[in-house]
Amino acid sequence: METYIVRQPIMDSKQKVAAYEILYQQDETSLYNQKDSTVANAIEQFLLQFDNDRILGGKQAFITFTPNLLMKNVPRIFTPDKLVIQIEDNAIIHPLAQKIVQRYKKQGYKIAISGFEFTARYFWILDVVDIIKMDFKDPHGTSLQNIVNIGKNFNKQVAAYNVNTQEAYDKAVELGCDYMQGSAIGQQSVSKVHRMDHIQSNFFQLIVAVTKDEPDIDEIAQIISRDATLAFSLMKLVNSAYFALRNRAKSIQQALVILGLGQLKQWVYLLSFRHDSGSADEELLKTSFLRASFCSELSSMVEGLPISQSEAYLMGMFSTLGTLMQVSLETALSELAVSDEIKTALLTGEGKCGALYQLVLCYETADWNGMKNHAAVLGMPMDTLTQKYFECVESVNQIWSELMSPGRSTEDEDVKESMEALESANS
Repeated sequence: METYIVRQPIMDSKQKVAAYEILYQQDETSLYNQKDSTVANAIEQFLLQFDNDRILGGKQAFITFTPNLLMKNVPRIFTPDKLVIQIEDNAIIHPLAQKIVQRYKKQGYKIAISGFEFTARYFWILDVVDIIKMDFKDPHGTSLQNIVNIGKNFNKQVAAYNVNTQEAYDKAVELGCDYMQGSAIGQQSVSKVHRMDHIQSNFFQLIVAVTKDEPDIDEIAQIISRDATLAFSLMKLVNSAYFALRNRAKSIQQALVILGLGQLKQWVYLLSFRHDSGSADEELLKTSFLRASFCSELSSMVEGLPISQSEAYLMGMFSTLGTLMQVSLETALSELAVSDEIKTALLTGEGKCGALYQLVLCYETADWNGMKNHAAVLGMPMDTLTQKYFECVESVNQIWSELMSPGRSTEDEDVKESMEALESANS
């Protein structure tokens, strides 16, 4: 059987990404069958294939370990500062697993208990646990307040998961949870996101690229493709009435060719006046970048898809536009001359393009059954999904790390000279 793995962000109380939980397929035939060492081997080998720092972006990993994985020493793939060992019922009731958890604690690993309950079998773990994870699927649960109080009294951190509604989010904030995880978390950052801001360091790279003696269109396209707000601005401009195109531009490369170098410089110059107005939410922009890359990679494996690979990239990239622009996605897309297939896919999930987009969302949220159903509709082979996903994660994180690294003086000089060149060209 295939083993599917995905990461999900865990936010701290300040709405910053503190860690990622690594989730993998869980059913009666996989990780929770203690006799199934095949899956344990698959996960161990998979994690060894990838650079953990690139996957995690320097953050900690929360990973659930069954007794089988604990006893195989799989947590040792990570150093103690990079891992939170998460355990559930099957490790709590397993005598040997209990001893192993205590050993990991002595070795410096943090321990999280998922789904803590007021039962005797959980009490031994309080001595070694650092984080209590609580299910907020039902924010009206009567035990939530009591468990938080117990955690705080024992100096434990509290993490809320399944925070998938505004109500659950408000409850987690009210109870003073240290961490939160769920689909409602990203929506809370909307008020912090400027309507059409862009990543400062990425924009500086764009300024340098367009003012070179011989600008490289492919390089410029790559820079714009990292940022949903820049891609939106470009596609909207080129497909506007000003250009009166008979056939709309379907990719960033096409848009750049239509715009031309002179007007490209003017566009970048105009954008430069507003890059200090705010900063777009980092995790949201990373999500759009990752979805774009994943959609593009998977589209090449779908026969008869009515959009090109570059359009599939835009579909993933523009999936977060509603949140970025603080309007409905339908309103955001109405300002773009993208294909009807892309609009339908993003708004209704219908058609082959919709199935591709829903497949990406299901993978992102660890909805394994939904993922399999959409892959079946697309006739897509399942054996490469996790590989493709983490290749995209590594690529996005590597680029993001380069973008967010501290600016060098030489780079600052390049930007200064490029800005002067832009001002001169547009004076």
